[in-house]
Amino acid sequence: MKDSCFSQSLIQSARVMVVGCGALGNEVLKNLVLMGVEHIVAVDFDVVEMGNLSRSVLFTEADAEARRLKVDVVAERLVAMNPAMEVWTVCGDIAYDVGLGLVRQMDVVIGCVDSRWARYCINRLCMRAGIPWVDGGIDGLEGTARVFMPGKNCYACNLGPEGLKDLARRMPCSGIIRRQEQAGSAPTTSIVASVIGAVQVQEALKLIHREELEAGRLTSLCGKMLYYDGEHLTTRIADFAAYDDDCAEHEPWTPVKPCRVMPTDSVAEALRKLSQELETQDVTLCLTRDCYVDYVARRDNDERTTVMCPGRAVEEVTARDKTLQGVPLSGLYQHEYRHVDRSFPYQELTLAELGLPPHDVLHVSTGAGDYYFEMEEA
Repeated sequence: MKDSCFSQSLIQSARVMVVGCGALGNEVLKNLVLMGVEHIVAVDFDVVEMGNLSRSVLFTEADAEARRLKVDVVAERLVAMNPAMEVWTVCGDIAYDVGLGLVRQMDVVIGCVDSRWARYCINRLCMRAGIPWVDGGIDGLEGTARVFMPGKNCYACNLGPEGLKDLARRMPCSGIIRRQEQAGSAPTTSIVASVIGAVQVQEALKLIHREELEAGRLTSLCGKMLYYDGEHLTTRIADFAAYDDDCAEHEPWTPVKPCRVMPTDSVAEALRKLSQELETQDVTLCLTRDCYVDYVARRDNDERTTVMCPGRAVEEVTARDKTLQGVPLSGLYQHEYRHVDRSFPYQELTLAELGLPPHDVLHVSTGAGDYYFEMEEA
């Protein structure tokens, strides 16, 4: 029997981020631990529900009854499987709550998400950080796996114009389960998740073994897509490669330098530190993840309501405001900031309040060009 070409020491020291801790994420995390990976970052914003139990090996009924955070549960179960495990958790949204500096520490990222938008956000972070990532998708007894690598294959480029317009479309696993149950079908998510999750981990381990890949002793799915049809027990591999040189989404953020700025710093303090670092007063902090909104105004009468929150939180904030109840977002205009400099009127706000997560990389613009600084941990 042929010996494995995987190195246990490389696997043990590898740093892997898994985004999404649902059915697919459970399988991926379990397989990573069984293969000997000891450094994992788990990202998810959701809680365990009863509907998760039929397809998620790491969750129990007690977890669902207590509505425990998925990241807390998987961290506990992985350490139980291997006490030497180091599991860091991020309870949040990949679009806003995962710092680019954290992604830069990874050897590979594995996406176990259920929407084009989430994949788009993973891709953007990985391309900026220069880190490869493995995507998986499941539906019924069908599944796909793909690999994206900076300089070779970009998820955003593969979407095309129509796909980019459709980023908001989302069919989570729970929706698939409900659809199957309504049709009187037995959910098959757990079966296909085990197949695709295994392929994802196998591809991730290949990416960790870069010398083996470059020497041709291993072959990656980069530039291709594995399609699995469990209903008819067929598989095929199709070309799935696109890399447009003009795509801004895979523009690498380099070089990244450390700085003394922290998420707890006020805007005024952050700008002062950056000015010292760059030896110029002409410093602008670009909010590349989201905007900051200070007020919304009704389109019918210009009546203003103060909100003071990142753009992603506007809908939640306005829903609690009695004067805006019943007014759709389309009936509101939001006053937003996407660039922050010394003219920004809310200098006392912290960078965290602007919506920047820990370990993030700051995009700083000056008259001399653009610079990238990784924040210190608070």
